[in-house]
Amino acid sequence: MKATFAALIAVLLCVERVSSLHCFHCDNEERNINCLNMKQCEATDKYCVTKYLGGGFGENRKQSISKGCSAICPQGGVDLGVVAFSVKCCENSFCNISGAASVKSSFVMLAVGTLASLLYIFGAKL
Repeated sequence: MKATFAALIAVLLCVERVSSLHCFHCDNEERNINCLNMKQCEATDKYCVTKYLGGGFGENRKQSISKGCSAICPQGGVDLGVVAFSVKCCENSFCNISGAASVKSSFVMLAVGTLASLLYIFGAKL
């Protein structure tokens, strides 16, 4: 009896409790406030994902935010000054609350890139 009880306790201690991942979910929203819908992920999903796409100048600046669950983490990003794109992943429930995913179009980077290109072009001709 004691051996059976000890074996049962050992099995219970070794079994992990399976809990489902929950993420914020939205598709192509312009504002992060519209991306606070909650979704229970599938058992195969391991990550909450935020995708950000933004671009334009001044008043013509647009952005698109999408959030959801994913089995893989396709994390990365590109910031070309006028256009920025990023994918950020995290592994805890509701961890994808940020909308911009830390990538924004940088007008300073665009100006520096343009200035460096002009200096290179005119410097080569001198």
